[in-house]
Amino acid sequence: MAFDGFITKSVITELQKTIIGAKVNKVYEPTKNDVVLSLYNNGNNYLLELCANPELCRICLTSHTKPNPQNAYNFCMLLRKYLVGGKITKISNYDLERTVEIQFECYNDLNDLVTRKLFVEIMSRQSNIILTNEKNIIIDTLKHFDNNVRELLPAHQYTFTPITKISFIETDFNTLVDLKNNSEYTSLTKFFINTFIGFSKPFIKQAISTLKLPDTEFSNSDLNILYNYLKEIISNFGTTKISCKKLSEKDYTLVLDKKELNFDENISENDILHINYFIDEFYYNKEENSIFINSRNNLLKIVSSSLKKVYKKIENINLKLKECDEMDKFRLYGELLTANLYKINSGLNYENLTVENYYDNNNQITIPLDISISVQKNIEKYFKKYNKLKNALVIVSKQKKEAEKELNYIESIVFCLSNAKTLNDINEVYEEIAENISTKKAISKQEKNKLNKKNNSNKIELETTTIDGYTVYIGKNNIQNDYISLRFSNPNDIWFHTQKIHGSHVLLRNSENLEIDEIPENVLFNCAKLAKENSKASSGLNVCVDYCYAKFVKKVNGAKPGMVIYNNFKTIIVK
Repeated sequence: MAFDGFITKSVITELQKTIIGAKVNKVYEPTKNDVVLSLYNNGNNYLLELCANPELCRICLTSHTKPNPQNAYNFCMLLRKYLVGGKITKISNYDLERTVEIQFECYNDLNDLVTRKLFVEIMSRQSNIILTNEKNIIIDTLKHFDNNVRELLPAHQYTFTPITKISFIETDFNTLVDLKNNSEYTSLTKFFINTFIGFSKPFIKQAISTLKLPDTEFSNSDLNILYNYLKEIISNFGTTKISCKKLSEKDYTLVLDKKELNFDENISENDILHINYFIDEFYYNKEENSIFINSRNNLLKIVSSSLKKVYKKIENINLKLKECDEMDKFRLYGELLTANLYKINSGLNYENLTVENYYDNNNQITIPLDISISVQKNIEKYFKKYNKLKNALVIVSKQKKEAEKELNYIESIVFCLSNAKTLNDINEVYEEIAENISTKKAISKQEKNKLNKKNNSNKIELETTTIDGYTVYIGKNNIQNDYISLRFSNPNDIWFHTQKIHGSHVLLRNSENLEIDEIPENVLFNCAKLAKENSKASSGLNVCVDYCYAKFVKKVNGAKPGMVIYNNFKTIIVK
């Protein structure tokens, strides 16, 4: 859902009760679309986030700190110069418009008290943050726009976006009926979206659904019910009678809650700022998910490129091996020509020669010859081809084994990426790729910084579960798999892995050093089931899972991460 006028008004009303009079301590700009003001008011510290990202545009208080670039952006430096030390005296928006005005009292270079304004326009792709003086002359903007409607450039007069819709707040019911009767829209949803300021499709659809009203065939009585409901929401901005409802991972809306609370009662700050904190959590999770998906897709592109190269390499190797299949034929030709050399008239040029094949019951065989050279030279040529292919077979066979190992490893990386659930998982895979896969492509510097800053700890976080009192650990990628199997495990812990299928290493902590036969069968089976569910064969019907003591799991020198060998194992078939 877009950050519509109703959400904007709700957030601003809550902020008016919280940050008026707050002092600006610091200004941050974590990304080119994000500005964060560090505020202090009445003994409390607040972070006010102003976001102009087209997909995440908003204004709200945030409880999440973000890493900052080593070198501050120009707009951030400008805001620090003009706003740090200033005090917020007003925060407002007109009607249900999504342009928020924040006024500051600041001291200029001559120590005179002046007014400065920050306009936050929440308009998807046109979202922007504009700093002006008291006369609304633009000092600078986060983004510079110059179009036929407005010139958002330094030293120009700031003007609001032209309003083409009607104010619902100032509309009475009779006027609403007249507007609806004279409109071309048969749907209530389309009528409100296209007629009034601040309405979004999810909001009005949810309101109609909550009231169980028809969207098309409705009466004036239905319209009156909807009108009163919307007016009640407007009259309760800033109270706990309205709240945000999450419709999906990508959608939410504002609804009228039936809590009988007001600000005269003893309620916590979280109640006062419940819309702000809902918005903060919703967009923070959405942003985290967006970074996660983008980072994973970028890594998949890198891995896919390497995968194509290995497939091509194996294809070329197979062609060479096919050529090597003829080496015995060339050896045979050479030997037969040598054996029949005394019968051949050296003065004649032969395009081919038919001789008896003493390897095949003396059956006749025709041997092609190169007429430009002598028979003796033809014999040397065939033996030379044989020796060349014989040597090539040894080298190419070794290359094929290495290529198949590389293919197997890269496919394990693909599985790790598909199995990743957090940014930390993605970061571990990225570090593994950087060290073990040679590729011309690289993850972008911006994405790399996001990953590194989101994951500034080297601590490996394992997925943990319990089965009948036993602790079980699950590796989500090759780095975690190596850690679980070779460093974290105790010798008598029980290790599980799907047989000849890429998957997670699963470790059952055997703290009492029991024999495998002494561990309950259902515990072993459920561990095997976890190994199956966290593998490429998760949807398989009958999957073999090997298990053994962790002390029997070894790593060959030079093996890629996650690649181990094991022995003394048993097998469970998970159906």
